[in-house]
Amino acid sequence: MATQKIIIDTDPGQDDAVAILLALGSPELDILGIVAVAGNVPLALTEKNARKICELAGRTDVPVYAGASRPLVRPLITAEHVHGESGLNGPALPEPALPLQAQHGVEFLVEALMREEAGTVTLCTLGAMTNVALALNREPRIAGRIKQIVMMGGGFFEGGNITPTAEFNIYIDAHAAEVVFSAGVPIVMMPLDVTHKALTTPPRIQAFRELNTPVGTATAEMLEFFERYDVDKYGSLGGPLHDPTVIAWLLKPELFSGRECNVEIETGSALTYGMTVVDWWGVTDRKKNATVMRDIDADGFFALLVERLGRL
Repeated sequence: MATQKIIIDTDPGQDDAVAILLALGSPELDILGIVAVAGNVPLALTEKNARKICELAGRTDVPVYAGASRPLVRPLITAEHVHGESGLNGPALPEPALPLQAQHGVEFLVEALMREEAGTVTLCTLGAMTNVALALNREPRIAGRIKQIVMMGGGFFEGGNITPTAEFNIYIDAHAAEVVFSAGVPIVMMPLDVTHKALTTPPRIQAFRELNTPVGTATAEMLEFFERYDVDKYGSLGGPLHDPTVIAWLLKPELFSGRECNVEIETGSALTYGMTVVDWWGVTDRKKNATVMRDIDADGFFALLVERLGRL
């Protein structure tokens, strides 16, 4: 079976954790490493949470690195009110024995992309894009070596979820997102417009529990905790499951539909800071720099999740 080489850049977070589990349960993906970034919770917790998830899945062969502890310019904003004080509230996961790699995550990104054959490594960004921006600034040549960046972040018709116009992953380091979107790397973007159609309804959570495995039970418990905030906020039947859409697109792109657009990142306005300005209708002559998804087959998405997590 031909495999896709990927690096996961993440700030776990329950939805990040499910995305990591989906990747770990998919033999089509060769995970070169997982790089943690500060975001949903501080770096000391996100790197620990990434190691906890690898241990839960029995995949201690995947190296975990710690990257940036703060955004490029602005102070760090975290989301314990959504994810809990640990970032992975819900299940009782033990402290990880899997060691953190000594190498800094940004150094790993640069080294791996310069080592692997050009055009073979996909970056999967599930949080702020700080590490990727730092890597691009440190070694601009990697821009031409990255196969693509598949990222969760932003919104257009749906707006934002931390401000009226900004989605959390972009908002907490919009300057980093600006670096990445202007680097000329092919980008596939999973905005709130997609993820808000992938709801963790009670029957979907129950399907994970019925796997009757440690992974299935922990996933159900994570999602039950995670969804409570968005169910209260939106009055929906379940919370949106954001980050696993990135991995699902690599495995089954036919589950999604979208179009190529120009996307610019707003960093200058106090009112709309962090907004992803998506030229969906092509009303400008700005160069298209991202494939922006808008729709998802939610039933097919959750079926894929259950099937792959059932392998762990």
